[in-house]
Amino acid sequence: MPTDRATVPRSRSRLRWPVEPAQGGWYTAAEHAAVDALLAESDDWRVGWKATVGVAAFEEAFAVYTGSRCAVAFNSGGTALEMLLRCLHLGPGDEVVSCAVNFVGPHLAVIGQGARLVLAEPALPTLNLDPVDTERVLSARTRAIVVTHWNGAVCDLRPFVELAARHPHPVHGPPRVIVDAARACGGRSPSGARVGAEGWATMFSFESKKLMTTLGQGGMVTTNDAFLAERLRRLRTYGGTQEWGTNQMMTKAQAAVGLVQLARLDEMNDARIARAHQRTTLLSDVEELTPPPTLHDHQHLYYRHNLLVPETWAGRGRDALMETLAREYGVGSIISDRPAYLFHRRVHEHLRGRNCPRAERLTDRLLCPCLHPRVPAADEQQITDAIRQATAQVARTYPAP
Repeated sequence: MPTDRATVPRSRSRLRWPVEPAQGGWYTAAEHAAVDALLAESDDWRVGWKATVGVAAFEEAFAVYTGSRCAVAFNSGGTALEMLLRCLHLGPGDEVVSCAVNFVGPHLAVIGQGARLVLAEPALPTLNLDPVDTERVLSARTRAIVVTHWNGAVCDLRPFVELAARHPHPVHGPPRVIVDAARACGGRSPSGARVGAEGWATMFSFESKKLMTTLGQGGMVTTNDAFLAERLRRLRTYGGTQEWGTNQMMTKAQAAVGLVQLARLDEMNDARIARAHQRTTLLSDVEELTPPPTLHDHQHLYYRHNLLVPETWAGRGRDALMETLAREYGVGSIISDRPAYLFHRRVHEHLRGRNCPRAERLTDRLLCPCLHPRVPAADEQQITDAIRQATAQVARTYPAP
């Protein structure tokens, strides 16, 4: 169940296809063989499960893949982002900007580090952070801009790097551009760089639903700042002998699976992109639905396939479509992601009435029916037909303008 219960249909008892896939990157015999080999090796009491060598190999391969100087593995993407923010030594009055259309995790990480969360509006067609609105909310207290590649749509970081340079903090200099690539592993930016090669640092998640996964959890930070990478390594292992730290290490079983998943990542992403583009094509004549942009060269990985209903359907009409899909066709869907202040008490209290009207209006129109490249082609056709038919039914009650 997602954190925000209002984002899934009430009718879920007869779903043939879930609200979202439970696993993103799928496993082959190679992943199973990697785990079996580690089980046999680590059963020796002289060897055990010490993770250093295997994790280092995964980090090195990930850095090469992304084109970054350094990669540091963690037990989850969430803890990786928290440690990144900790490296900024944020305090009361310091501000961190993030997009209002986002998973709640980055917002809680900012609040948890004692900074002031400042939300900016999303931009169409990707719903990624809007550079124009970001500049509006920047201040002399801004320490970082968290840019999320939302639902696999890779954001152009260059405008945010330029914004940071034009709005330096009086003590710390330009705000750091931190990238949340939890849903965009393997993507390429409009500049041509791999996701992970730009910005001060990039966080990746290998949680079960993500584009590649390491036994259900895991994360990585890439950076070209060697000093930052070394600090992160200390923080994840009780601070070395110098500072505060805790245990946030990735296991060697996760790293071994990660090496195999990384080698297959482009193949898995290509299959996902092809399925998403196919769905967009099949729904292109449904005038009530606006699909995500059709982008190539891995600039969109379609972690979810976003549909926008007409403005006149916002809220009730969209909810009717979600319920019709679930109740009459067995198709699950999810609203990804409503502004967190609408449902999370801690974020709501922190923001004290500050809101983002554009984000609210857009997410009132948003729906993401279940998509996964491993769904059989015949099932995908049924899902697409169901979306078309359910939309026609709802259109009789909520006509498009």
